[in-house]
Amino acid sequence: MTESNRPQQDAGQPQPAAFRCGTVAIVGRPNVGKSTLINALVGQKISITSRKAQTTRHRLVGIQTTDDAQYVFVDTPGFQTRHASALNRSLNRAVTSTLSSVDLVLFVVEAGQYGPDDEKVLALLPRNVPVLLVANKLDTVPADKRSSIMLPFLEKMGHQFAFREVVPMSAKTRDHIKRLFAIIRPYLPEGEPMYDADALTDRSERFLASEIIREKVFRWTGDELPYTSTVVIDKFETEGRLRRVFATILVERDAHKAMIIGAKGSKLKQISTEARLDMEKLFDGKVYLELWIKVKSGWADNEAGLRAYGYE
Repeated sequence: MTESNRPQQDAGQPQPAAFRCGTVAIVGRPNVGKSTLINALVGQKISITSRKAQTTRHRLVGIQTTDDAQYVFVDTPGFQTRHASALNRSLNRAVTSTLSSVDLVLFVVEAGQYGPDDEKVLALLPRNVPVLLVANKLDTVPADKRSSIMLPFLEKMGHQFAFREVVPMSAKTRDHIKRLFAIIRPYLPEGEPMYDADALTDRSERFLASEIIREKVFRWTGDELPYTSTVVIDKFETEGRLRRVFATILVERDAHKAMIIGAKGSKLKQISTEARLDMEKLFDGKVYLELWIKVKSGWADNEAGLRAYGYE
């Protein structure tokens, strides 16, 4: 994008920059690095990550406030195209409802890769909202082949949609994140901040605790456990800087329960320990955590059950 195509600033003598505040949706198919990107933009881990598809299941707001702007990032589930369960329909509603009410969209793809699932998400993008193409995971493209891979890829993407700008980057590179902020800021409308300057997310500690546990379940069960598992917080108590968290991991079969427990309870103990340590870091205080596992067949394909477990 040329400089003349950017949102225009007032000409004349230099003036103090007006404060800007706006919402930025982060969308894309599963596993393109959306959660890693929002964590890097916020500067704190608020969205869980794993190699497992469909890790992000909820609309999650991450907030970054600077001297001259407040960026309100909306992390969305990866748009589901391969299954028609009630859970996937819920995830897709979270994506489409987000796109109708933001100031800017970051359409995230893997650098050098664009396939049918990306194309299905692209078809959902609004025509009345600016869209930036973020070619993430640039670090996975071999340096000696980067030009030969990326130049044809970027040219191809330029024919797919009227992107305002194209941003090849890696969410793991600090300079790339800094550059992305500079690109985003002019698209935000002038206005007062929506959240307190020290806010990181609009989600409660209770919600974040459930997400942290779910991340550890996915991480320690790998591809063995189907994605149809979730975490329910039964009780969340705060006593000063101490949090007491009582949670249940829901699975669909007895065999899935055994996967999480592991030999002599070793895997469940690892999940619990890592989740507790992550919570203590995020909440800046001690955490007492108790986990149970419950088999509830068919929970992921029941609309009423999904609403009971916090899905929109």
